[in-house]
Amino acid sequence: MKHYEIKYLLKEDVSALIGTTVCVKGWVRTKRGGKSVAFIALNDGSIIHNIQVVADPVKFEDVLRRITTGACLCVEGRLVESQGSGQAVELQAEKIVLYGEADPETYPLQKKGHSMEFLREIGHLRLRTNTFGAVMRMRHEMAYAIHTFFHERGFFYFHTPLITASDCEGAGEMFHVSTLDPENPPRTPDGKIDWEQDFFGKFTALTVSGQLEGELGATSLGKIYTFGPTFRAENSNTPRHLAEFWMIEPEMAFYDLDSLTALEEEFIKYLVRWALDHCADDLEFLNKMIENSLIERLRSVVDTDFVRLPYTEGIRILEEAVAGGHKFEFPVSWGVDLASEHERYLVEHHFKKPVIMVDYPKEIKAFYMKQNADGRTVQGTDVLFPQIGEIIGGSVREESYDKLLTRINELGIPMKDMWWYLDTRRYGSCPHAGFGLGFERLMLFVTGMANIRDVIPFPRTPHSAEF
Repeated sequence: MKHYEIKYLLKEDVSALIGTTVCVKGWVRTKRGGKSVAFIALNDGSIIHNIQVVADPVKFEDVLRRITTGACLCVEGRLVESQGSGQAVELQAEKIVLYGEADPETYPLQKKGHSMEFLREIGHLRLRTNTFGAVMRMRHEMAYAIHTFFHERGFFYFHTPLITASDCEGAGEMFHVSTLDPENPPRTPDGKIDWEQDFFGKFTALTVSGQLEGELGATSLGKIYTFGPTFRAENSNTPRHLAEFWMIEPEMAFYDLDSLTALEEEFIKYLVRWALDHCADDLEFLNKMIENSLIERLRSVVDTDFVRLPYTEGIRILEEAVAGGHKFEFPVSWGVDLASEHERYLVEHHFKKPVIMVDYPKEIKAFYMKQNADGRTVQGTDVLFPQIGEIIGGSVREESYDKLLTRINELGIPMKDMWWYLDTRRYGSCPHAGFGLGFERLMLFVTGMANIRDVIPFPRTPHSAEF
């Protein structure tokens, strides 16, 4: 018999199926009832809503006794118009097959509220909850929206390596990749590890960004984007950091600062609008259970123009706030790298709308950013969002060979890692720009979840690599 997803039966016009026998499969959310009738709420993950199965407790006495929350069932029955409120149809069971039981004494997901901290401890089961089902369905929709956005605009999906010898961010917080014996690695005469004997013949690590390689694609294909995992060995346990996370990084030839910020705003509005248009059921659930202003906040982003704010002007606003009595944990002065509290003040209190900050001090930004004529600032851009702070970071890339070489030397970046990158400036250099969007930070914003560990299926954080 044909198996129907519950989403189809609840969301589509199924009038032609009313009175016919259909088959559904899924996991039990609840079971209730008495001597005359039993009700089973069944969910298969395709939608936040359950389908109600109505069963004769006499006919199904043996199997009903074994059905508890978490059990997996196959139910064949007659699809009828629902007698109760909440959904249009329900299933009158004719046959129930119990695929897998769930011991009610040990199954940890019962019909009650569970803390996020508890659910992280059972990461192999938390995906079965309504909350994480909603988040993961939205994660899929956002990924699909990202590919759709770039495809519609003539970008090419470009795969950059996960194993690299270059540290794009320059922070040195990289996970080593090696086949050498960690207990007894080969040594050079001066006692250092002999990386030439390693698999790649040099020191390698997991990538922190696909940007540098992405620039190579942009100088060939014009417009590319990457979408894949990146890794940073930053010993941070904040609600905004992961050791393994996903990044979207477009790179565009012939873009300047204005066209870059325009694309950033168009991109983020497209994604938020997609969530509103395609994730209505899950958003309504999260709006009710997680954040009651979620949908309103998402709509406000779509309906407003982002502010363009030079860093220097932003610092002036923050200094005036301090002078007026506002308390920040971290100090504010020209040249500091803004903390999340500073970014959120600008977005949530001063402008009350998203901000794209531009023209940062050269000393706090990466070596590859294009220098302004003042010699002090670079054409960097950060998109700042309510509740999140920075959600996108980008820049116009420095296309001048001489300026780029000077900056690399100033920062002491090994030339053995940069020769190929400099070649793009030696051979047919062009103006170009790009940005990076942390996928999980996007998910924080569109779901209303408070901790980044709760918007990725299996979070990787310091001292946590379970499941």
